Amino acid sequence: MSIRFACAADGAALLHIYAQYIGTPVTFECTLPRLEEFARRIETISACYPYLVWEEGGFAVGYAYAHRQMEREAYQWNAELSVYLDRAHTSRGIGSRLYRALMDILRLQGVKNVYGGVTLPNEKSVRLHESLGFERLGTYRATGFKCGQWHDVAWFQKQIAPCGSQPAPVVPITSLPPSRLEEILRAYSQNA
Repeated sequence: MSIRFACAADGAALLHIYAQYIGTPVTFECTLPRLEEFARRIETISACYPYLVWEEGGFAVGYAYAHRQMEREAYQWNAELSVYLDRAHTSRGIGSRLYRALMDILRLQGVKNVYGGVTLPNEKSVRLHESLGFERLGTYRATGFKCGQWHDVAWFQKQIAPCGSQPAPVVPITSLPPSRLEEILRAYSQNA
């Protein structure tokens, strides 16, 4: 069992996991992306933010990634997190380890706040965010229509670093020391 960085070649394995949720309101995407598009997403996100894979026995059974929370320059110190696990591997602490690894890396990058959106009801995801110290900010009511009905989305926030008066710009993940990144991944892979 280990955590590693994703690459475009992981597209098929991660798309297989994501496909388990496409017919549910967990994601508001309604059509499963093509493999080429999904692989491009991995590459695009990985250019600036962490995109992680949880492996067991050489197979990907979960993944998590961060991306910019909003596009305007003043929001650069925020990131939104997402996690998807193969349904046979939920409720084992994998999502928590992936999220904690993401937050440690984002802290190194200079990110101050992380956010998560959870389509309701989804008790497992709500518990994940609450167990990691996220604060529930509020709920967007009837904000997405999927699977024949309107769904609410709860938003969670966690401050992961102090917000000073002169924050340095966020550093792309590709500019961080590889040894430090590997140290973080090893820490969350141990004793799995």
